Amino acid sequence: MNAKNYVKKGQGANYDYAQDHCFVKLSSRDTNGELCLIEDTLKPGFHLKRHHHKIMTEIFYMLEGEMELVFDEETILLQPGDTITVPPKVWHEAKCQAGGKMLTIFKNGRFDIFLEELSTMTETQFSNAEFMTSFSAKFDIYEEEKP
Repeated sequence: MNAKNYVKKGQGANYDYAQDHCFVKLSSRDTNGELCLIEDTLKPGFHLKRHHHKIMTEIFYMLEGEMELVFDEETILLQPGDTITVPPKVWHEAKCQAGGKMLTIFKNGRFDIFLEELSTMTETQFSNAEFMTSFSAKFDIYEEEKP
């Protein structure tokens, strides 16, 4: 990044999905893929399936509401002001029943580009499990395989 990057409230690439509404505050394009910052409004009933990353680290900072993070041997209830760092190779799942708001930093991940490409996909692509597995792996997201 060669210049200041000032993003005001309510600005940034805007992705409004069924479960959450994301604003990209810092693109991985501006940091050579090293960092990405997302402001995420979690809609009631938000559920992120169990997954892990091989390279990417996620740092969650809860702003409003509560989010449950489920790990193999522990469940943590993230509340406003709480931060948790999830390193690579740690299986995790996230649930937010009542909705909330958080900031997420992605280290060595291109989650903003994942959101961008996700927003252009068709229903046919979404319903193709093999395609979705390959697409997610392209962005270092690995879900449990169904038996």
